Amino acid sequence: MLRNKSVRYIAIVYAILAALFYGFGTPLSKLLLLHISPYLLSSLLYFGAGIGMLFVVLFTKSQRKSRFVNEFKKRDLKFIILMIALDIIAPILLMIGLTTTNASTASLLNNFEIVFTGIIAMIFFKEIVGRKMWVAISLIVLAGALLTFEDFTGFHISIGALFVLGASLSWGLENNCTRMLSKGNPLHVVVIKGLGSGLGSLIIALVVNQASVVWYFVILALLLGFVSYGMSLYFYISAQRQLGAARTSAFYAIAPFVGSIFSFIVLKDSLSIVFGIAFILMIFGTYLAIKENNSHQNNSTN
Repeated sequence: MLRNKSVRYIAIVYAILAALFYGFGTPLSKLLLLHISPYLLSSLLYFGAGIGMLFVVLFTKSQRKSRFVNEFKKRDLKFIILMIALDIIAPILLMIGLTTTNASTASLLNNFEIVFTGIIAMIFFKEIVGRKMWVAISLIVLAGALLTFEDFTGFHISIGALFVLGASLSWGLENNCTRMLSKGNPLHVVVIKGLGSGLGSLIIALVVNQASVVWYFVILALLLGFVSYGMSLYFYISAQRQLGAARTSAFYAIAPFVGSIFSFIVLKDSLSIVFGIAFILMIFGTYLAIKENNSHQNNSTN
Protein backbone atom coordinates (compact mmCIF):
# COMPACT_ATOMS: atom_id res chain seq x y z
CA MET A 1 0.00 0.00 0.00
CA LEU A 2 2.73 2.46 1.02
CA ARG A 3 4.82 1.55 -2.01
CA ASN A 4 1.82 2.02 -4.32
CA LYS A 5 1.23 5.49 -2.87
CA SER A 6 4.87 6.51 -3.29
CA VAL A 7 4.89 5.26 -6.89
CA ARG A 8 1.70 7.24 -7.55
CA TYR A 9 3.17 10.42 -6.02
CA ILE A 10 6.32 10.04 -8.12
CA ALA A 11 4.12 9.69 -11.21
CA ILE A 12 2.27 12.90 -10.25
CA VAL A 13 5.60 14.73 -9.85
CA TYR A 14 6.63 13.47 -13.30
CA ALA A 15 3.34 14.75 -14.80
CA ILE A 16 3.86 18.19 -13.22
CA LEU A 17 7.48 18.35 -14.43
CA ALA A 18 6.26 17.46 -17.93
CA ALA A 19 3.81 20.36 -17.73
CA LEU A 20 6.43 22.85 -16.52
CA PHE A 21 8.90 21.95 -19.28
CA TYR A 22 6.20 22.14 -21.96
CA GLY A 23 4.62 25.31 -20.57
CA PHE A 24 7.59 27.48 -21.55
CA GLY A 25 7.59 26.07 -25.08
CA THR A 26 4.63 27.95 -26.58
CA PRO A 27 5.74 31.54 -25.77
CA LEU A 28 9.37 30.79 -26.69
CA SER A 29 8.20 29.21 -29.97
CA LYS A 30 6.29 32.43 -30.66
CA LEU A 31 9.61 34.31 -30.48
CA LEU A 32 11.35 31.83 -32.79
CA LEU A 33 8.53 32.13 -35.33
CA LEU A 34 9.85 35.63 -36.07
CA HIS A 35 12.87 33.93 -37.68
CA ILE A 36 11.75 30.38 -38.61
CA SER A 37 8.76 29.15 -40.65
CA PRO A 38 6.05 27.16 -38.78
CA TYR A 39 6.87 23.98 -40.73
CA LEU A 40 10.61 24.09 -40.10
CA LEU A 41 10.21 25.07 -36.44
CA SER A 42 7.90 22.07 -35.88
CA SER A 43 10.58 19.86 -37.39
CA LEU A 44 13.43 21.33 -35.32
CA LEU A 45 11.50 21.07 -32.04
CA TYR A 46 10.89 17.36 -32.52
CA PHE A 47 14.37 16.75 -33.89
CA GLY A 48 15.73 18.43 -30.76
CA ALA A 49 13.67 16.07 -28.62
CA GLY A 50 14.68 12.96 -30.57
CA ILE A 51 18.38 13.76 -30.95
CA GLY A 52 18.70 14.90 -27.34
CA MET A 53 17.12 11.76 -25.96
CA LEU A 54 19.12 9.59 -28.37
CA PHE A 55 22.31 11.00 -26.84
CA VAL A 56 20.94 10.20 -23.38
CA VAL A 57 20.32 6.59 -24.50
CA LEU A 58 23.77 6.23 -26.11
CA PHE A 59 25.77 7.78 -23.30
CA THR A 60 23.91 6.31 -20.32
CA LYS A 61 25.24 2.90 -19.37
CA SER A 62 21.93 1.53 -18.09
CA GLN A 63 20.15 2.66 -21.27
CA ARG A 64 22.73 1.24 -23.68
CA LYS A 65 21.88 -2.29 -22.54
CA SER A 66 18.23 -1.94 -23.55
CA ARG A 67 17.30 -2.51 -27.18
CA PHE A 68 14.72 -0.86 -29.41
CA VAL A 69 14.14 -3.94 -31.56
CA ASN A 70 12.90 -6.34 -28.90
CA GLU A 71 10.85 -3.76 -27.03
CA PHE A 72 7.96 -3.16 -29.43
CA LYS A 73 5.72 -5.84 -30.91
CA LYS A 74 4.01 -6.00 -34.30
CA ARG A 75 0.74 -4.86 -32.75
CA ASP A 76 2.49 -1.64 -31.65
CA LEU A 77 3.35 -0.65 -35.24
CA LYS A 78 -0.02 0.97 -36.00
CA PHE A 79 0.18 3.06 -32.82
CA ILE A 80 3.76 4.13 -33.65
CA ILE A 81 2.74 5.22 -37.17
CA LEU A 82 -0.32 7.11 -35.86
CA MET A 83 1.75 8.69 -33.09
CA ILE A 84 4.37 9.99 -35.55
CA ALA A 85 1.73 11.23 -38.04
CA LEU A 86 -0.20 13.12 -35.35
CA ASP A 87 3.05 14.56 -33.98
CA ILE A 88 3.76 15.95 -37.43
CA ILE A 89 0.30 17.51 -37.75
CA ALA A 90 -0.13 18.91 -34.21
CA PRO A 91 2.92 21.21 -33.89
CA ILE A 92 2.46 22.54 -37.43
CA LEU A 93 -1.13 23.51 -36.57
CA LEU A 94 0.06 25.09 -33.32
CA MET A 95 2.83 27.09 -35.02
CA ILE A 96 0.44 28.33 -37.73
CA GLY A 97 -2.02 29.29 -35.00
CA LEU A 98 0.69 31.18 -33.13
CA THR A 99 1.35 33.36 -36.17
CA THR A 100 -2.16 34.85 -35.92
CA THR A 101 -2.96 34.73 -32.18
CA ASN A 102 -1.01 35.72 -29.08
CA ALA A 103 0.97 33.17 -27.06
CA SER A 104 -1.07 33.57 -23.87
CA THR A 105 -4.35 32.70 -25.63
CA ALA A 106 -2.72 29.79 -27.48
CA SER A 107 -1.24 28.49 -24.21
CA LEU A 108 -4.63 28.56 -22.50
CA LEU A 109 -6.38 26.89 -25.44
CA ASN A 110 -3.90 24.04 -25.15
CA ASN A 111 -5.99 22.95 -22.16
CA PHE A 112 -8.42 21.46 -24.68
CA GLU A 113 -5.92 18.63 -24.89
CA ILE A 114 -7.41 17.43 -21.57
CA VAL A 115 -10.89 17.40 -23.09
CA PHE A 116 -9.90 15.50 -26.22
CA THR A 117 -7.58 13.08 -24.38
CA GLY A 118 -10.21 12.28 -21.74
CA ILE A 119 -13.09 11.74 -24.17
CA ILE A 120 -11.00 9.57 -26.52
CA ALA A 121 -9.66 7.56 -23.56
CA MET A 122 -13.21 7.00 -22.33
CA ILE A 123 -14.66 5.98 -25.73
CA PHE A 124 -11.87 3.82 -27.11
CA PHE A 125 -9.91 2.67 -24.04
CA LYS A 126 -12.72 2.47 -21.48
CA GLU A 127 -11.03 4.76 -18.96
CA ILE A 128 -13.50 5.91 -16.32
CA VAL A 129 -14.41 9.59 -16.58
CA GLY A 130 -16.25 10.72 -13.44
CA ARG A 131 -18.69 13.56 -12.74
CA LYS A 132 -15.98 16.02 -11.68
CA MET A 133 -14.10 15.40 -14.91
CA TRP A 134 -17.24 16.11 -16.95
CA VAL A 135 -17.74 19.40 -15.09
CA ALA A 136 -14.05 20.17 -15.67
CA ILE A 137 -14.44 19.45 -19.38
CA SER A 138 -17.51 21.71 -19.55
CA LEU A 139 -15.66 24.60 -17.89
CA ILE A 140 -12.66 24.20 -20.19
CA VAL A 141 -14.93 24.09 -23.27
CA LEU A 142 -16.73 27.26 -22.12
CA ALA A 143 -13.40 29.02 -21.54
CA GLY A 144 -12.21 27.86 -24.96
CA ALA A 145 -15.34 29.29 -26.58
CA LEU A 146 -14.66 32.67 -24.95
CA LEU A 147 -11.11 32.66 -26.32
CA THR A 148 -12.10 31.44 -29.78
CA PHE A 149 -14.69 34.10 -30.59
CA GLU A 150 -12.95 37.45 -31.08
CA ASP A 151 -16.11 39.54 -31.29
CA PHE A 152 -19.35 38.15 -29.85
CA THR A 153 -21.47 40.98 -31.29
CA GLY A 154 -20.35 40.13 -34.81
CA PHE A 155 -19.73 36.42 -34.12
CA HIS A 156 -16.18 36.59 -35.48
CA ILE A 157 -14.09 33.48 -34.99
CA SER A 158 -10.33 33.62 -34.43
CA ILE A 159 -8.73 31.52 -37.18
CA GLY A 160 -5.54 31.23 -35.12
CA ALA A 161 -7.52 29.83 -32.19
CA LEU A 162 -9.09 27.19 -34.46
CA PHE A 163 -5.62 26.05 -35.56
CA VAL A 164 -4.59 25.75 -31.90
CA LEU A 165 -7.74 23.70 -31.17
CA GLY A 166 -6.84 21.46 -34.12
CA ALA A 167 -3.41 20.95 -32.57
CA SER A 168 -5.03 20.07 -29.22
CA LEU A 169 -7.28 17.49 -30.91
CA SER A 170 -4.28 15.95 -32.67
CA TRP A 171 -2.34 15.75 -29.42
CA GLY A 172 -5.39 14.29 -27.66
CA LEU A 173 -5.43 11.46 -30.21
CA GLU A 174 -1.64 11.15 -30.01
CA ASN A 175 -1.69 10.89 -26.19
CA ASN A 176 -3.89 7.83 -26.44
CA CYS A 177 -1.62 6.26 -29.06
CA THR A 178 1.38 6.92 -26.81
CA ARG A 179 -0.60 5.37 -23.94
CA MET A 180 -0.47 2.04 -25.80
CA LEU A 181 3.35 2.28 -25.86
CA SER A 182 3.85 3.53 -22.29
CA LYS A 183 5.02 0.12 -21.06
CA GLY A 184 8.09 0.54 -23.24
CA ASN A 185 11.17 2.55 -22.30
CA PRO A 186 10.04 6.23 -22.25
CA LEU A 187 13.38 7.36 -23.68
CA HIS A 188 12.96 5.05 -26.67
CA VAL A 189 9.41 6.28 -27.28
CA VAL A 190 10.61 9.91 -27.25
CA VAL A 191 13.46 9.10 -29.67
CA ILE A 192 11.02 7.45 -32.08
CA LYS A 193 8.53 10.32 -31.77
CA GLY A 194 11.20 12.99 -32.12
CA LEU A 195 13.14 11.60 -35.09
CA GLY A 196 10.07 10.31 -36.94
CA SER A 197 8.00 13.47 -36.51
CA GLY A 198 11.00 15.75 -37.05
CA LEU A 199 11.79 14.06 -40.37
CA GLY A 200 8.17 14.22 -41.51
CA SER A 201 7.89 17.95 -40.72
CA LEU A 202 11.23 18.63 -42.42
CA ILE A 203 10.01 16.97 -45.63
CA ILE A 204 6.90 19.18 -45.56
CA ALA A 205 9.06 22.29 -44.97
CA LEU A 206 11.22 21.36 -47.97
CA VAL A 207 8.20 20.68 -50.20
CA VAL A 208 6.64 24.09 -49.43
CA ASN A 209 10.06 25.74 -49.75
CA GLN A 210 10.18 27.03 -46.16
CA ALA A 211 13.36 25.39 -44.90
CA SER A 212 15.81 28.31 -45.05
CA VAL A 213 17.02 29.71 -41.73
CA VAL A 214 20.10 31.13 -39.99
CA TRP A 215 22.04 28.36 -38.21
CA TYR A 216 21.97 30.28 -34.90
CA PHE A 217 18.18 29.92 -34.70
CA VAL A 218 18.41 26.24 -35.66
CA ILE A 219 20.51 25.59 -32.53
CA LEU A 220 18.09 27.55 -30.33
CA ALA A 221 15.11 25.62 -31.75
CA LEU A 222 16.85 22.26 -31.20
CA LEU A 223 17.67 23.19 -27.59
CA LEU A 224 14.08 24.31 -26.99
CA GLY A 225 12.85 21.06 -28.52
CA PHE A 226 15.09 18.97 -26.25
CA VAL A 227 13.84 20.68 -23.08
CA SER A 228 10.24 21.62 -23.92
CA TYR A 229 9.37 18.54 -25.99
CA GLY A 230 12.00 15.89 -25.15
CA MET A 231 12.17 16.19 -21.36
CA SER A 232 8.45 16.92 -21.20
CA LEU A 233 7.57 13.81 -23.23
CA TYR A 234 9.89 11.63 -21.16
CA PHE A 235 8.23 12.66 -17.89
CA TYR A 236 4.74 12.51 -19.46
CA ILE A 237 5.17 8.94 -20.70
CA SER A 238 6.70 7.90 -17.37
CA ALA A 239 3.65 9.31 -15.57
CA GLN A 240 1.24 7.58 -17.96
CA ARG A 241 2.49 4.19 -16.77
CA GLN A 242 0.82 4.76 -13.40
CA LEU A 243 -1.88 7.36 -14.04
CA GLY A 244 -3.29 6.58 -17.49
CA ALA A 245 -3.78 9.02 -20.37
CA ALA A 246 -6.77 10.99 -19.07
CA ARG A 247 -5.40 11.58 -15.58
CA THR A 248 -1.86 12.37 -16.67
CA SER A 249 -3.39 15.04 -18.92
CA ALA A 250 -5.27 16.44 -15.92
CA PHE A 251 -2.00 17.22 -14.11
CA TYR A 252 -0.41 18.25 -17.40
CA ALA A 253 -3.06 20.97 -17.57
CA ILE A 254 -0.94 23.39 -15.55
CA ALA A 255 1.28 23.81 -18.64
CA PRO A 256 -1.04 26.37 -20.31
CA PHE A 257 -1.07 28.50 -17.15
CA VAL A 258 2.73 28.44 -17.06
CA GLY A 259 2.77 29.45 -20.73
CA SER A 260 0.22 32.23 -20.24
CA ILE A 261 1.99 33.77 -17.24
CA PHE A 262 5.34 33.52 -19.05
CA SER A 263 3.78 35.24 -22.09
CA PHE A 264 2.57 38.16 -19.99
CA ILE A 265 6.00 38.61 -18.41
CA VAL A 266 8.26 38.06 -21.44
CA LEU A 267 6.11 38.83 -24.50
CA LYS A 268 4.04 41.57 -22.80
CA ASP A 269 0.78 40.06 -24.10
CA SER A 270 -2.17 42.32 -23.37
CA LEU A 271 -4.88 41.33 -20.87
CA SER A 272 -8.61 41.53 -21.55
CA ILE A 273 -11.71 40.93 -19.45
CA VAL A 274 -12.66 37.94 -21.63
CA PHE A 275 -9.22 36.41 -21.16
CA GLY A 276 -9.47 36.94 -17.39
CA ILE A 277 -12.85 35.15 -17.25
CA ALA A 278 -11.51 32.29 -19.39
CA PHE A 279 -8.41 32.04 -17.19
CA ILE A 280 -10.57 31.67 -14.04
CA LEU A 281 -12.79 29.05 -15.72
CA MET A 282 -9.69 27.12 -16.78
CA ILE A 283 -8.33 27.19 -13.21
CA PHE A 284 -11.58 25.75 -11.81
CA GLY A 285 -11.73 23.17 -14.60
CA THR A 286 -8.16 22.07 -14.00
CA TYR A 287 -8.74 21.87 -10.24
CA LEU A 288 -11.77 19.60 -10.71
CA ALA A 289 -9.87 17.42 -13.19
CA ILE A 290 -7.07 16.90 -10.66
CA LYS A 291 -9.59 16.25 -7.86
CA GLU A 292 -11.33 13.66 -10.03
CA ASN A 293 -7.96 12.03 -10.65
CA ASN A 294 -7.20 11.82 -6.94
CA SER A 295 -10.60 10.34 -6.06
CA HIS A 296 -10.22 7.60 -8.69
CA GLN A 297 -6.68 6.85 -7.58
CA ASN A 298 -7.81 6.54 -3.94
CA ASN A 299 -10.69 4.26 -4.91
CA SER A 300 -8.37 2.02 -6.92
CA THR A 301 -6.04 1.53 -3.95
CA ASN A 302 -8.81 0.80 -1.42
